[in-house]
Amino acid sequence: MADINLALQGGGAHGAFTWGVLDRLLEDETLRFGWISATSAGAVNAVALAAGLAEGSREKAREKMFKIWQAIYQAGVPDLTRLNPFLNGMVRPSQLTTHIATMLSPYEFNPLGFDPLRHVLTDHVDFDLVRAKSPIELLIAATHVATGRARLFRHDEITVEAVLASACLPVLHHAVEIDGAPYWDGGFSANPDLVTLGSESPVGDTLLVMVAPRVNEKLPTTARDISNHANRLTFNAPLLRDIEVITAVRETCAGALLAKGRLAPLCRHRFHLIDGGPITGTLNPETSLKPDWDMITYLHGAGRDHAEKWMAVARSAVGRLETVDLAKYFFPPSEDGVLFRSPAPPKKPAIKRGASAKRAK
Repeated sequence: MADINLALQGGGAHGAFTWGVLDRLLEDETLRFGWISATSAGAVNAVALAAGLAEGSREKAREKMFKIWQAIYQAGVPDLTRLNPFLNGMVRPSQLTTHIATMLSPYEFNPLGFDPLRHVLTDHVDFDLVRAKSPIELLIAATHVATGRARLFRHDEITVEAVLASACLPVLHHAVEIDGAPYWDGGFSANPDLVTLGSESPVGDTLLVMVAPRVNEKLPTTARDISNHANRLTFNAPLLRDIEVITAVRETCAGALLAKGRLAPLCRHRFHLIDGGPITGTLNPETSLKPDWDMITYLHGAGRDHAEKWMAVARSAVGRLETVDLAKYFFPPSEDGVLFRSPAPPKKPAIKRGASAKRAK
């Protein structure tokens, strides 16, 4: 039996890739989950996983994630604008969210603050049971609007409001108020929080599941491309900051016989990586706000495939040594830092209409 933490990045509907990863990992009965640090779509996946495990089995967790992603598609989450016929008739669907974000605030086009994700979560997740019986510790990140600082909601604080806050895109949703303070998407401040996870969890390994592309070589020149690229930079920045902190701590304690201080465990912590960026990077960035079922099932399959390859080449290293050098991978001098390389991802296949996600038995 090997224990591992999970760090789950946000990414809207692209978080279906993470669903696929978790779906495959749950099939390995010898892999046990410790803590989960998660943001936005990653937080949705995390509470779905925790809720299923709290109900008693890995199979229930897999079923829970399937039902939640199916409900996300059916409800149009996070594409809230599809619920308003007037807004849907203004511009082409592919441009709708971009136009609404620049023309109106959610307090104008959605004055009652309706959020279909709330209904999805309350219908499928028993938050009382999660707090009482989940075998994993959760760190759900949201951004305190007034200060821009991250707040990590822990085990006994996990509520539907905490998850909604973590996934609250301010151009689409009203800020979520918790304890009298408004919160926005956790991606602005922790996406996800690696430092807290690596320094506080008693489990010595963490698997980071990335959704957003870390590099975009093409110079954006249109207004829409510039906006999409700026958003990618914004939501990747907290992860890069955490990796810089981890790198600095390791440089400080390099060669020391006994590292001291709150962050000292980062010197010994072992990191692993499944990077979905090469997959999501082939998609239009705006599809993260358009939960098309064919796209969701394609990403779910891609996530399962990447998890399968990671398990084949790196699973045996869990508990012994790390399989990615974060500093080299994200700030490469020449090499990309991967110590255990999985085969290159296949080219994106044509998406067949009517595809459906089928849970492996």
